[in-house]
Amino acid sequence: MFSHLSVGSNDIARSKAFYDALFTACGGNPAFVDAKGRLVYVHKEAIFLVTRPIDGEAATHANGGTIGLAMDSPEQADAWHAAGVAAGGTAIEDPPGWRDSSNGRLYLAYLRDPDGNKLCALYREVK
Repeated sequence: MFSHLSVGSNDIARSKAFYDALFTACGGNPAFVDAKGRLVYVHKEAIFLVTRPIDGEAATHANGGTIGLAMDSPEQADAWHAAGVAAGGTAIEDPPGWRDSSNGRLYLAYLRDPDGNKLCALYREVK
């Protein structure tokens, strides 16, 4: 359903250090920088972009918004979370772990990036 996701940043170099650590911890590659100065991450046919806002205003995070990223295992979610905290992210919500939902058990880990964007690593229990 989604072709790409994008978040704003006020410091692209800081964001590159953070997201490179985050995505390489779960099997992705570091970003390439496109002609417009945006960070572009491509993994498993998905695209994630980090950009300065086009309108020239300061980047802000979406209150109530969360970007969920699929993980291959709980261990991968833990590695993602640890890499994010080590690279300047902030652990939020409950600690990484299993949650029961109406759609089965989920392993979740939450972070805010250095610009305040809310991210979630999610692994769905396979039955």
